Amino acid sequence: MEKVLGGALPRAAGGRPPACRPAGGHRPLNPSHRRDRSQARPLRVGGMTTSLAGSAFDSLRLDSVSDREALRRVYELPKDTALRKQMTELTDQTRQLIACSSLVLVAGADAEGNCDVSPRGGPAGFVSVLDARTLAIPDATGNKRLDTLQNVIATGRAGLLFVVPGRTTTLRVNGRACVSTRPELLSQLTAVGKPPASALVLGIEEVYPHCPKSLLRGGAWQPEQWLPADAQPTSAEVTLAQLRMPELTIADIEQAEADSLKYRYE
Repeated sequence: MEKVLGGALPRAAGGRPPACRPAGGHRPLNPSHRRDRSQARPLRVGGMTTSLAGSAFDSLRLDSVSDREALRRVYELPKDTALRKQMTELTDQTRQLIACSSLVLVAGADAEGNCDVSPRGGPAGFVSVLDARTLAIPDATGNKRLDTLQNVIATGRAGLLFVVPGRTTTLRVNGRACVSTRPELLSQLTAVGKPPASALVLGIEEVYPHCPKSLLRGGAWQPEQWLPADAQPTSAEVTLAQLRMPELTIADIEQAEADSLKYRYE
């Protein structure tokens, strides 16, 4: 593997990646993460005993809610306004809200139902409103896995959650979806620096504002409630553990991340 996150890794003499070494006080990753399942011990989770050979999910699924009627019995009915606010096209106000948004989360699933959520960002208004029932999201350069676009091709569906920094209400938009490479469309979608290779186009079927409770509870826009950086694993530490490549170090990953951000609009 010669690149990580789009950045070239340093190479030692003979063209081989550098040997694993401590960097910045971090220990090299142990390449072995496998557990001997035959020696799995019981694990207490939420008052329930399960086994490390399985997971808490496998146990909880056994008596989980299995139908919509059973689920509805657990909750009160929604207020009429929660249902009436759902529309099938944009209003002037929701158009304006999309024009203020610099971040949208895109949800989808493949043909087997495997779900995924991916962020898309740009200057406020980077998502174009083509008409009252159509949106276009430019696909700026990312990790090139193409998970979101492949899901759209597989199912023709997507769900969007528009976020405006500092605002606690969000906007949900769901509907049909396709991937377009039509030049006359892409030439209009230059908010991320240049015409994208493709665009995710959404045909709106549902649009409605979402209440602020989750962002308020999470203190999303309240810095005084955020955990300090030194209480969190760094991005490089998370990536290093995920890669399971003992020849890499924290310093290698940090450099690769820095290099990839230099070209974030390409």
